[in-house]
Amino acid sequence: MAEVKEVLNSCEEKMEMAAMYLDEALSRIRAGRANAHILDGVKVDSYGSMVPLNQVATVLVPDARTITIKPWDKNAIRSIEKAIMDSNVGITPENNGELIRLGIPQPTEERRKQLVKQVNGEGEKVKVQVRNIRREGNDKLKKMIKEGLSEDLEKDAETDLQKLHDKYMKKLDEILAEKNKEIMTV
Repeated sequence: MAEVKEVLNSCEEKMEMAAMYLDEALSRIRAGRANAHILDGVKVDSYGSMVPLNQVATVLVPDARTITIKPWDKNAIRSIEKAIMDSNVGITPENNGELIRLGIPQPTEERRKQLVKQVNGEGEKVKVQVRNIRREGNDKLKKMIKEGLSEDLEKDAETDLQKLHDKYMKKLDEILAEKNKEIMTV
């Protein structure tokens, strides 16, 4: 019985991690409003090594359409600009010698539809992960029957695993619906 709880807890933990991954991945997709998280994946060449942008500069969001980046070392402005241009952020930086400004344009209808497709694609990848976690859990439970677990306990555990799966699928759908609403709001 303890092994059954271990399998269920392990599956729930993995499903929670998948939901957290989706939440973080979607925070990097810009939805028309300025969001410092869209720069999380940007790596800057600083003294010969690639480091995250937030380790060489202060990133602020002064208003809904602007992100400002103030480098701690003024000599790093060029490398920060280059890193932003090379990344897939899709925004051209402007610098005044002291700080870099990123103006967030209002996305067009076509761009919003592309973003929704991107969001749904990320969501589908995570849903597949959750389904695979459920399948692996069911496989472990079936193996436990061979090791002496009663079929009734195994069926109850499968039902509990299905409930966990349904709970996390609903949670993922809510996360996706919220992001899609954010993107489509003009």
